[in-house]
Amino acid sequence: MPSKAKLESNKEVVKGIVEDFKCAQGAVLVDYRGITVAQDTEFRAALRAAGVKYRIVKNTMTRFAVRELGLNDLEQYLTGPTALATSETDQAAPAKLLQEFAKKIDKLKIKAGLVEGKVIDTSGVDSLASLPTKEVLIAMVLGGFNAPISGFVNVLNGNLRGLVCALNAIVEKKNTNSEVV
Repeated sequence: MPSKAKLESNKEVVKGIVEDFKCAQGAVLVDYRGITVAQDTEFRAALRAAGVKYRIVKNTMTRFAVRELGLNDLEQYLTGPTALATSETDQAAPAKLLQEFAKKIDKLKIKAGLVEGKVIDTSGVDSLASLPTKEVLIAMVLGGFNAPISGFVNVLNGNLRGLVCALNAIVEKKNTNSEVV
């Protein structure tokens, strides 16, 4: 039986994992088995720079955390070495970075993900990673809103241009008629 101090320590670990999941917009579980220290260092630096929290988690502690949160679908992915990457601001950031590194580092395997409390499998993580950034999506939506307005302005300009051309033709015709008299 574990000592009281060890139990309290484990409870704090579980509490930390619960907080990571609760605060996360997006989270990804990976199997990091076999990566080198240099790869891990480069990987962690890139994640930190993007505002993604990354830590190794014990499957047993993570099981307690996901049960507490009602994320039971995530339990099936808690086998073998597991690391957790979470972002509080960007749903896709952990998926994008992990997928990018998984292409470089064959041994890094994406297990599953979590987006707004919904568990997604590896293909879901891949789909999330392939989405454009939030800023690009906003620009696309705004461009979509702007297109009908631009079209309307062009139609109005076309009618005005036609009216101006017609008035110029009338003025020129009157000028040529007045010169003949």
